[in-house]
Amino acid sequence: MVALMARLIRASQNAIRLRSSHSPSSSPTIQFYNFLHHSTIPLLSPKSHSTPTDISGPLPTSPLDANIVRILRHEIKYQPEYAPIHEPPTKFKSFNVQDRPCEQWITMRGKFGDDEEIKLEITMFDGYELCPKHDGDGEDVILRLSVLVSISKRDSSDDLEFVCSAWPDSFEVRHVYSLHRDRKLNRLPYLGPDIRELNKNFQKAFRDYLGARGIDEELSFFLHDYMMNKDRIELVQWLTTVKSYVEK
Repeated sequence: MVALMARLIRASQNAIRLRSSHSPSSSPTIQFYNFLHHSTIPLLSPKSHSTPTDISGPLPTSPLDANIVRILRHEIKYQPEYAPIHEPPTKFKSFNVQDRPCEQWITMRGKFGDDEEIKLEITMFDGYELCPKHDGDGEDVILRLSVLVSISKRDSSDDLEFVCSAWPDSFEVRHVYSLHRDRKLNRLPYLGPDIRELNKNFQKAFRDYLGARGIDEELSFFLHDYMMNKDRIELVQWLTTVKSYVEK
């Protein structure tokens, strides 16, 4: 039973990672914009992301509760052995990296020149594509992160924002728009055309603009590595939180 439930937990984790970001009721871009600009509710109460070590102790008297605790303890012990957890880095090149423990995103901040402030808000894995394997046998799952890039200048009351996709080896611009810094109205701005549907020179111009500010394929690789580690941290924290509740 313990082994079966452990497999179910890992299967559920994989299903969450691979869920599509498309929704019949609204576009992925609007969902992403609303999530980053209006979501303030964390998944769990913030706690340290260090790997819990206390998985022993007496079991609850209820057989059902005891079985759940036993399963959770087994999974907490298994996860770091299966995929070791590392201390998240706090810097990437010129950017400061701010983790958001128990939340589904991180924030990065940097500067460009004397008057530009750059802020990136990055979700955990929220989409994927299927690509044929090199040997032609089956398909590989390529995970995607969504990134909101905000560039502000001291002499302007508007920010230039980019809705982007970070793939393991590429950085893709989806939309570009201007947003007034005072967001009290909470109105969705006009996002402009889908950059991916414009001509290649147009797409390259925006990629080069961001690339000059350190937002490029190398950043994508860093973000995927960071989020894989964060995904493991959050899973172990979630398992520990549920275990602690059932043990009470």
